[in-house]
Amino acid sequence: MDTAPLILLAAGGTGGHLFPAEALGVELVKRGYRVRLVTDSRAVRYSGFFSQDMIDVVQSETVRGRNPLQLAHTAIMLATGTLAAFNLMRRLKPKAVVGFGGYPTVPPLIAARACGIPSIIHDANAVLGRANRFLARYVRAIGTSLPGVLDRDGALAGKATTVGTPMRPAILAAAAESYVPPDKTGPFRLLVVGGSQGARVMSDIVPLAIKRLEPSLWNRLVLTQQVREEDMSRVRSVYDRLKIKAELAPFFTDLPARLASNHLIVSRSGAGTVAELAGIGRPSILVPLLGAIDQDQFANAGVLSLAGGAIRVVQTDFTPDRLAVEISAFAAEPARLEVMAKAARSVGRLDAAERLADLVAKTAGI
Repeated sequence: MDTAPLILLAAGGTGGHLFPAEALGVELVKRGYRVRLVTDSRAVRYSGFFSQDMIDVVQSETVRGRNPLQLAHTAIMLATGTLAAFNLMRRLKPKAVVGFGGYPTVPPLIAARACGIPSIIHDANAVLGRANRFLARYVRAIGTSLPGVLDRDGALAGKATTVGTPMRPAILAAAAESYVPPDKTGPFRLLVVGGSQGARVMSDIVPLAIKRLEPSLWNRLVLTQQVREEDMSRVRSVYDRLKIKAELAPFFTDLPARLASNHLIVSRSGAGTVAELAGIGRPSILVPLLGAIDQDQFANAGVLSLAGGAIRVVQTDFTPDRLAVEISAFAAEPARLEVMAKAARSVGRLDAAERLADLVAKTAGI
């Protein structure tokens, strides 16, 4: 039987939560620890590091609105998940539990607290997410991606350590590739993504923006776009009519390599995306999710925008005309893209997995 210390990683089932957990898992295994992932059923789609026998699925539910019936259902699901997580803790006996945000982390982190197991949360956003904000009072340590996230909260500031966002090996490999700006007459590579679950606004706006470009730029454009299945036919029809070289897919498993190989990225500004753009050092146009309760994506995009590595465009201003103007300007002045790439890279942290692993080892006393 393997007696190496076990670290349990808990993450919501989206790429923004799972990818940092995967990066930490890789680093912990390098150090001789065992790792397992506690998550929801969505995780299988995104994670390549955690095999099926390393994953424990625990029921949870997201708090949505204030409807009494919905709240009661959420409470029952979280209570059921917490009981299952409590039994999991007693069976596995981990040395520490690390949460990466999302409501699937609530049951295992609460169970860890009840069992006296050291617990840590990591938040990749410029503001704590709702699940992490709830859990912060119960954990022993908090890892943040950015400095100053908890400076105004005296009760939590003492627990916080700035570590950055752990990067998957594929991101570290992509970061080794230098940015080469497009030639004024050569191919212009544009990548459009909407986060791990896609974004309909990209399907609504980007094709119409491409349609407004000068025909000479159509011939140069090499477009890669994440498109939801339900939007695929209408988006493809626009590009086919314009004879645009376009690759469309609902999800790209090799996204790090695609980030590195494109000249400009148009994207939502989830924490993972922003951290990866900074780590690799690529220029971007970022469109924060409209109506988010915590305005976390707006704050995330602000980090790269303030550094000069991105243009932040609120969704109400993200029109076909505005996007066409920005793309045309970059195509005409590629030197701007190179400056932005360097600026984005200046705020990237490629050693975050090591820093977070150090924090986990210190907190767990191993």
